[in-house]
Order: sequence, then C-alpha cells, then structure tokens
Amino acid sequence: MPSEPLSQKEIEDRLRELPGWAFEDDRIFRTYRLGTHFAASALVAHIASVQEELNHHSDLTLGYNTVRLSVNSHDAGGVVTANDFALAERVESLAPAHGAS
Repeated sequence: MPSEPLSQKEIEDRLRELPGWAFEDDRIFRTYRLGTHFAASALVAHIASVQEELNHHSDLTLGYNTVRLSVNSHDAGGVVTANDFALAERVESLAPAHGAS
C-alpha cells in the first residue's frame, strides 16, 4: 500500500525536529561533513544497511568528506511521506557515531 503524502505544514513541523534537514523540490535532504573520505564511505555503507532494513531508499552522494542524502517516496508519486522522516531520523541517530556534523 502506498504511503500517504504529508502536507506542507506536517513537513515543516517534522523538519523542526531534524536540525540540518531541509525541504525542496518534493524531497527532504541533508549534507553531512565528516573528517575523512573513509569515514564518509563508512557512513554511506551504514545508511545503505538501514535503507535495506526499512525497504526505503534515498539518493546518496559521496564526496571526499561529505555525504548528501535526499529522499522522497516513489510509491506515493515522488512526494514526502512519514517513511522519509523515519529514514531521516534513523540516519540522524547513527551519523554522530561516524563523526558526522
């Protein structure tokens, strides 16, 4: 069953709980900075593992010492849903262990 789209107000309210995250073009996104390329790569692998567990996947971009995560729900027509925020919250909980800021 497809996820239900969130309203603009619901998105704004939920973003207040996720510092560093933003909304644009029907996606929520954040860029993390890390100390090294290896740390950034490890964060990508950890995020990929969580995405498999949740069966909800984002676009991940690995830079030298950055990781950019951008997500929306394809099953809801490419808009933001509660599933996107569930993924964002999980990533927020694991990112500090990798030294991400």
